[in-house]
Amino acid sequence: MFEVNVIAAKRMITTFLPLLRDGARKHGGADIVTITSTAAFTPYEGGGGYNAAKYAARAMMQVLRLELVGEPIRVIDIAPGMVKTDEFALNRFGGDAERAAKVYQDVDRPLTADDVALTVVSALELPAHVNLDLVTVKPVAQAAQHKTYRGALAPKEN
Repeated sequence: MFEVNVIAAKRMITTFLPLLRDGARKHGGADIVTITSTAAFTPYEGGGGYNAAKYAARAMMQVLRLELVGEPIRVIDIAPGMVKTDEFALNRFGGDAERAAKVYQDVDRPLTADDVALTVVSALELPAHVNLDLVTVKPVAQAAQHKTYRGALAPKEN
């Protein structure tokens, strides 16, 4: 987890930063986007390695933003909450498909990978002088890491 979320991201940024600076000279700006997680803000039981990796990735983006101040390079951190993917929950629970399915059971419209991708595109489509430092994206049913509504979402009676 740490290798993929932190070390690999650091290596990619270090490698591509000169190219991003060249692009910023030619086009007036450049972008660095990372996908962290709400787990970078609120730890959860059984998530020690994942929490640590996402906290570190978030810190790295914060430092990078400080180091790039004065340059027209946006540093955008997208932090999704509950995203329904078969792989994540299955890996989290060591291949236990029944336990993984319970994470999303009765959750009305959890986020999908496409929702996260759309969030990235939306952030990148803003004018070059507008930077979304941090975008936290969760399904409406998820109020917090520890509080998810299960059942159909509906307005309450007055």
